[in-house]
Amino acid sequence: MEIDLVPVSQLPSRYGIARSALYTRLKDLKIEPEKQGKKAFVNAAQLQQLDALHEHIQKGGTTGEFLKLQLSPGQLAIQDSPGQSSTVVQDSPGQIDTSPTAALVTVVEAIVRRLMPAPSRLSYLRELEEACTQQWLLSTSELADLLGLTPGTITDYGEEFSDAGFTFTRAGKRKGGEIAWRIGKPKRAK
Repeated sequence: MEIDLVPVSQLPSRYGIARSALYTRLKDLKIEPEKQGKKAFVNAAQLQQLDALHEHIQKGGTTGEFLKLQLSPGQLAIQDSPGQSSTVVQDSPGQIDTSPTAALVTVVEAIVRRLMPAPSRLSYLRELEEACTQQWLLSTSELADLLGLTPGTITDYGEEFSDAGFTFTRAGKRKGGEIAWRIGKPKRAK
């Protein structure tokens, strides 16, 4: 079943963001919701673009980076992982390219995702340990991704918090304006 229109009122809960953040995203993506009476809706192509932006942000990217990945008015690049991108081609607004080449790319991407081994449930702890040992400063979105939390939850914790056997302390800003977090280990009582 194809979704034609989705009420804008449902989108904040879909993405776990405030209504004001949603309207900022709509503005940044130059999406004009369709009005029907007193309600506003986005179409399937607009929803796909919002989903792609949300996924990019969840992976630690920014809206500005996402907008730079847009290749031309007829193309949209979606970042699958840092440093890599795949392209979804749009012939015209709301029309996704269904050519054999685009279909083949979609199938190959799905196969690659299935062949990649699932990450260990403890892999995030190994990554936190490495970041602690190397004294790397992680962005709020990177930390949220590792801990399985939202960036807003991380920010709401304040200047310092503990989780999963590590302490996290604000340590300035990272490029792009995100908060940088220093990872440490709690001092053990003797």
